[in-house]
Order: sequence, then C-alpha cells, then structure tokens
Amino acid sequence: MVNRRMFRPGFPDVKEPASARPQHTNGGVIPNKKPAPPEMTHAENFYWVKQMQSHTPMAVVLENGEVLKGTVEWYDRDCIKLTRTGSPNLLVFKRVIKYVYKDGEESASGGEE
Repeated sequence: MVNRRMFRPGFPDVKEPASARPQHTNGGVIPNKKPAPPEMTHAENFYWVKQMQSHTPMAVVLENGEVLKGTVEWYDRDCIKLTRTGSPNLLVFKRVIKYVYKDGEESASGGEE
C-alpha cells in the first residue's frame, strides 16, 4: 500500500478576503456589512448658522418663482425667519423654498440680475 499525502500549495499572492467569511459570535452569525451612513450630517445646520452669524444678505426663491431678499435671523426644522429692510419680516416654510443663494451672487455666476 502506498501512503499518499494530500497537500495544499501556498500561494502568497492569492488570499481569501477576510470580509467574505461571516463572523461567528456566541449568538449566531453576523455578516460583515458596511455601516449605514448617518441619517443627520448637520450640513444644513452649519450652513444656516454661518449665514446668520455673518448677516449674509440672502435671496430665497420660492416654488412659484417669487424671490424674497433679506437676512436669516433664525431657523428651525420646518422654517426660516427672513428679516428684511423696508418690508415686513417673513416666516418662510422650508417646504415652499425651491433654492437659496447669497444675494449678489447671481451676476457672478452668470445668472440673470
């Protein structure tokens, strides 16, 4: 009888990715998954606070095309308070805002004035 031994050659260039195998814990198998992105990035908060602190003149374009100009005095989750000179101050709901830009930037970016 011939004693044949099976062997597995080592290939240092070819390796199994560690993430392909599930991790075992006491309770069961946990697959390696990429964590979900954060639900709140706070980018909007940072933007509004920056504009409020510098009293930047802003133009708020509503969904109907109307443009409101003033400075943002405060904001919350649903609305912003636009302080205007020579006109009444406004509380504008964010859901009716199409977009917002710094007043005076439309000519620098090639837009209509």
